[in-house]
Amino acid sequence: MDVVVQWVHTSWTKRSRGGAEAARRNAVPVSFVLPVRTAPFVQEIVLTEADGFAPREGATRPPYRSEMRLKRVDGGLQVELIAADWGVPRRHRRPPTVLLARGEWLRWHINYRFTGMNGGAMFYRLDTLNLAHGAVPVDTFLGEPPRFIDERAHIW
Repeated sequence: MDVVVQWVHTSWTKRSRGGAEAARRNAVPVSFVLPVRTAPFVQEIVLTEADGFAPREGATRPPYRSEMRLKRVDGGLQVELIAADWGVPRRHRRPPTVLLARGEWLRWHINYRFTGMNGGAMFYRLDTLNLAHGAVPVDTFLGEPPRFIDERAHIW
């Protein structure tokens, strides 16, 4: 498929839930300039509280990561975001799939709260999927998305 995907994963602990640290976390970008490559490709950027929210590209996928399902439909691309199984809140009502025409793109936000193993500390994550159907300029995702799905929930 002729698809350009950019995942931006931002994670934090309760330390960044309020005050100056929350302001710093909220200032983290949800999109970046794309590398110069031909479609299809996936760019993954991870920003963590532990690293001062400095972007790291090409990180390996954690096992709890959200995924997506793509399907060609009548010349378009049907996009479905698959929520992480063990993140809270459970999402029983989900947005419908999105159909993108060639040249269109979308931004999809979804957030989670996770509890560490064996009663460990909670951590939080915002996943942002920027996805274009077809080749696009490297600065495409820096603009306002023509299609925006906001699945962020109250996770405190």
